[in-house]
Order: sequence, then structure tokens, then C-alpha cells
Amino acid sequence: MTMDFSRDKPIYSQLVDRICGDLIKGNVQLGDKLPSVREYAIESGVNVNTVQRVYKELEAMDLTETRRGQGTFITSDEKRIIALREEMMYQLADNFLTSIEALGFSKEEMVHVLQNRG
Repeated sequence: MTMDFSRDKPIYSQLVDRICGDLIKGNVQLGDKLPSVREYAIESGVNVNTVQRVYKELEAMDLTETRRGQGTFITSDEKRIIALREEMMYQLADNFLTSIEALGFSKEEMVHVLQNRG
């Protein structure tokens, strides 16, 4: 089964975001083994080189570690996942604020709307 990708962001970046989202939601647990590069390439419908880049990016973010001959594993550092959750929360908030300001809405207006939608 292939995944759907947006045209406005590189595929490798979208895959990194999906894995990070799975980590935050608990769909992937600390210490879990990720599929092999080839398996994930087939699963996602992308080139093997793209998945290699995804795995390198995750390792550079200290979210995974590669064990020679065993594969790639999610970090067992719970503090790193907590930090990732916070980073993503602030990134989403910044993107949201940029979008509403570009449309001419004030932060106060949006706070009011969000509080009333609860």
C-alpha cells in the first residue's frame, strides 16, 4: 500500500513527519524496531534512497539509532520524545499564527474562536 504525499513538501520530510507523529501519538513505542529500508520503501511506495534519507534524518534528530546487523530502532530516551512533542507543538502553533496573520485575523480573534469551539 502506497501513501499519499503532498506536492508542497519533500517526500522524505513528509515521511519524517509521519514517523514523528506516530511517536507522539504512541503508535510507535520507545525501542521499537523500524521496518528495513527496503520494507518501508515498498510500504510507502517510494524509492529506497528516500527512505535512507528519512532514517538518516531521524538519527540526526536523535530519534533513532542504527545497530549494525540488527536494523534501525526508535530511541529509548523518553525525554527526547517529550522534547519532540513540545517542538512539534510549537512548530504547529507558529505555522497557525503565520497563517491567520496572513489572512488578517488577530491572535485575540482566534483565541476567542478556539475557546468557543472547545
